[in-house]
Amino acid sequence: MSTTYTTSIEAAARIESLIKDFVENSPENSMRNPSGDKAWETPLVGFSSGADSLYEEYKDHVGPFHYTPEEIFNLTFPEEPAAAGDLTVVSWVLPHLRATKLDNRRERIYPSERWARARIMGEAFIVLLRKHVVEELGRAGIQAVSPPLSPHWSTEESPKYGFASRWSERHAAYASGLGTFGLCDGLITPVGKAHRLGSVVARVGVPPTPRPYDHHRAYCLHFNGFDCMSCAKRCPVAAVNAEGHDKLLCQPHVRDICGPHVKEAYGFEGYGCGLCQTGTPCESGIPKSLRG
Repeated sequence: MSTTYTTSIEAAARIESLIKDFVENSPENSMRNPSGDKAWETPLVGFSSGADSLYEEYKDHVGPFHYTPEEIFNLTFPEEPAAAGDLTVVSWVLPHLRATKLDNRRERIYPSERWARARIMGEAFIVLLRKHVVEELGRAGIQAVSPPLSPHWSTEESPKYGFASRWSERHAAYASGLGTFGLCDGLITPVGKAHRLGSVVARVGVPPTPRPYDHHRAYCLHFNGFDCMSCAKRCPVAAVNAEGHDKLLCQPHVRDICGPHVKEAYGFEGYGCGLCQTGTPCESGIPKSLRG
């Protein structure tokens, strides 16, 4: 297909700029609070090849239902199927504002208002960002799909982890060199784990972002011999322990307990928690002891 990008390096730079410019300049990046605060700071952007073997490995790790980039792309464009090597996964990390993290650190049971607003109003912006990237790539002659916005996306039952989805934003970010998994399942990145993620799959050649880690727990203190467990101590329902994260304990708290609190205390429909993402050594960066 024709494209306005003349080299793979140019494509990477243009796509990264496309994402960062929208986050920096769109009025939709907003908490919708009286002060009009942004929901997200400047993002990190990474790339991985659609042919990266990790995407096949996720079928064993997450579940056989987890899409490879090739699968979700060809379901979207069945008349013009692509080979895995023709595709790039574009992944981004949207860090919470410092003020949002500070507010949530003070909480012990429920999310702060800023955190809940970022979860609801901020996620609505991420949907717009996904659509924006797909549309702008289309204008450049590049076919793209955001898996979570696809009608083919759904939640499923993972043999290992209970409920899961057909496309994991965290696993896409891990493959794209953006971070590794912590004890509470959050992705620890160079800007920490207090964030939300997004991605698109595009028919474009972009150099993969190097993965500066050799295993999926490389940035977690607990899994690297340190006495931490800070995220477990922050959890109000003991959904995080030395073995990991229990979704069956976590989700009822996030929705059934925190949901009514958000409506009553803050005046809008929402939910969230995020206590394990704040007030920890990995909240805003890779712990100093594990930096290369």
